[in-house]
Amino acid sequence: MSEKSNVSNDKPGDGIRSMRTSTAFRVVNFELYAKPNIVIMTIGLTCFGIAVGYMAYMRQKYESMGYYTAIDKDGKEIFEKKKSKWE
Repeated sequence: MSEKSNVSNDKPGDGIRSMRTSTAFRVVNFELYAKPNIVIMTIGLTCFGIAVGYMAYMRQKYESMGYYTAIDKDGKEIFEKKKSKWE
């Protein structure tokens, strides 16, 4: 008696990649099937960190020059120069 076993070649951690899906689903949901790439992830995190750091630097720079964050009549956030009550 030869019996076919139902052993699949799926590895632990494959997740949704091991399911049978259509090509259209794979194209629309590419990020579900792409394997993580450490180099690209490191580049992305570095760029994101630099952008956040630059925004924090610019905010600190404006605040040290005497500006503060104010809300305009239209609800828009603007930087205004601090004024003393004597002016």
